[in-house]
Amino acid sequence: MARVDKPKEEIGWLKIIFAILTATDISLVAWLVQNYGKVSLRLLIICAIGAFLVSTAIILVNRVAYRKIDQLEEL
Repeated sequence: MARVDKPKEEIGWLKIIFAILTATDISLVAWLVQNYGKVSLRLLIICAIGAFLVSTAIILVNRVAYRKIDQLEEL
């Protein structure tokens, strides 16, 4: 495998993870908005924490992907 191929494959996997996390985050936020007054406060807090954690994971994956892209420019 060439030196360029490995970072490209890693970026490909990061794109998949990014897409899954983004879809999950959008779904959690949509569920929160739709069920705001219908469910218990405990469930709302758990969902809000989950949305926050998924959003944080999205930011981290994005940073890693940009580092890999910069690494490709150096090769």
